[in-house]
Amino acid sequence: MEIFFQSLISGILIGGVYALIGIGLTIIFGVMRVINFAHGELLMLGMYATYFLHAVFHIDPFVSIVITIPLMFLYGAILQKIFINRILDALPQNQILLTIGLGLIMSNAVMLAFTSDYKILTTTYSSSSVTLFGISLSTPLMISFAITAVITAALYWFLLKTDTGQAIRATAQDREAARLMGINVKRMSIIAFGLGSALAATAGALISPTYYIFPQVGSAFTLKAFVITVLGGMGSVVGATLGGVLIGVAESTGGVYFGSGWKEVVVFVLFLLVLLFKPAGLFGKSRT
Repeated sequence: MEIFFQSLISGILIGGVYALIGIGLTIIFGVMRVINFAHGELLMLGMYATYFLHAVFHIDPFVSIVITIPLMFLYGAILQKIFINRILDALPQNQILLTIGLGLIMSNAVMLAFTSDYKILTTTYSSSSVTLFGISLSTPLMISFAITAVITAALYWFLLKTDTGQAIRATAQDREAARLMGINVKRMSIIAFGLGSALAATAGALISPTYYIFPQVGSAFTLKAFVITVLGGMGSVVGATLGGVLIGVAESTGGVYFGSGWKEVVVFVLFLLVLLFKPAGLFGKSRT
């Protein structure tokens, strides 16, 4: 039983960071109906920005998000304005090809700048842990989860209580109706893509002390982000939050009971079961 609780709590801790990745992709899709295949590369840029700030300026990875968030928000907003905005009304395959192309440009640019060598961000607490009631908890994961909880709560407050947040939600519900009500949907799209990019980069910063950093790391997280988003329900922020935690728990418990090589299989079996019995996702609604 102790092993079960150990894997469960570890899964919840890493699942909180996964949720941040899924929420970012959900906001982008919800507002623009664009499937962003470069989402993992945005996370990768967050990891490299964190590594650079730590290696050059000796800024703690968790403190560096104060710099990473606004920078990646601006970067995402520029991407949306210059590239994504041009294909909002294009065929889905054109949207997919563009975002894949942007992801390839980002990963290859980083590879040219930093080579393809794996990098490790080492801090004094990277390998430390805390024992509570016989359960060992990773210190970096606990800090990451706490920061994720604060950011997620702030995001919910922003979306529910501010005029801009409500305008983003209105645009996500019905883009044309929002336009008729006087909402600047182009501006909301820029803000949404900036938010999604910042959230992805923040997740990258939070996991950088516990993951290898290399240019192609984003592809695995892109796939994970899609699983989380579809599992929770396309366009549902609450669903993405729950989906991220479920994926984290499935990975952790699957790795303990079936072996590390099978944890991804457990995730996709869970994913298929949810789609089989609830095709729209846990919190999604079928669209006509």
